[in-house]
Amino acid sequence: MSIATKVFARGMATSAVRMAAIKNVTVIGGGLMGAGIAQVAAQTGHSVIIVDQTQEILKQSRASIEKSVSRVSKKKFKEDANAGMEFVKKTISRITINTNAEESVKEADLVIEAIVENLDVKKELFGRLDKVAKPSTIFASNTSSLPITDIASSVERRDKFGGLHFFNPVPVMKLVEIVDDHIKNKGGILKVAITQRTDLSAAPARQHYMSFLDEEKGRRSNKQRTQREKNVMDELQELRRKKRRIETDMDELLKSANSDDTYNSLMSFSEALGKTPVTCKDTPGFIVNRLLVPYLVEAVRLVERGDASPRDVDVAMKLGAGYPMGPFELLDYVGLDTTKFIMDGWHEKFPDNPLFNTSEKINKLVEEGKFGVKTGEGFYSYRK
Repeated sequence: MSIATKVFARGMATSAVRMAAIKNVTVIGGGLMGAGIAQVAAQTGHSVIIVDQTQEILKQSRASIEKSVSRVSKKKFKEDANAGMEFVKKTISRITINTNAEESVKEADLVIEAIVENLDVKKELFGRLDKVAKPSTIFASNTSSLPITDIASSVERRDKFGGLHFFNPVPVMKLVEIVDDHIKNKGGILKVAITQRTDLSAAPARQHYMSFLDEEKGRRSNKQRTQREKNVMDELQELRRKKRRIETDMDELLKSANSDDTYNSLMSFSEALGKTPVTCKDTPGFIVNRLLVPYLVEAVRLVERGDASPRDVDVAMKLGAGYPMGPFELLDYVGLDTTKFIMDGWHEKFPDNPLFNTSEKINKLVEEGKFGVKTGEGFYSYRK
């Protein structure tokens, strides 16, 4: 399918998506990211259920959301305090909390996972939810570093599984990365090619066979001709069998690719939240982290070589490149443990890529429990 055809097909599907708009959202994980996703969904009129392991975590999550929504309302309704209070009230009223994940997804149109970055834990979660969610429910992971196809391997609804990567802080950051691997369309092109190459109704196979028959006429005995014809037909039959095997494998591959309806639903949902969605294949780190994380670690390597200090690197990138934060400030804000986890995973999967080599300095700080802002110390000290 050409790019133009793909765009046209997706455009035609838009009306169907709107008819089945996402209304009920279940967010698995009440941490910083999960709470942020739940907040923006509730602010835009969606009914939201937040799921986590304990009521204590969920109450903290709900309290943090209320504070955040209050800040939003003060900016949004500067001249109308009553309207601001009503906005907060309605937003919070759309959020419920629950510790039972299976119960919370039964009526969901969309389930977004925002839990620990552990592949086995995510697969186990989705495997359980796949058995109880309604067939039309879309599953999405907010993972920032794990392959979507690996997470989706635990469910049957692979055509209704996608990546929906938000950025921290979710209420402020406008971007959402939608992971869409386009396997479905590439697979369709490949299937056509396979059919054309192995179909006897299309040359060169048929032409080769007919040419052989013409050459053999009158040259050999009937017995000899029969044996040669049988050999050629056996070759063509084997070609047909290979075609069927490849098509079967391709059908399985296509089954694992998210459908255009799923893609359009995730696009529409992201836009309904007031976000700007971008599309990316299922590549390590997607777009932002694939570029950002190696940049951050390269800044650390520069310091490890003794070329500059963290403070000077930060000042240089802020004043010289116009970045709002320097790489070391950002590393401390994101969490050195998080950066290490991402780099270790990429290095394990792609050991020959030098951009994914780990940093001894980051490893040492993580071993010492210095993760950055959240622990009070990383490359800088944040202790008061």
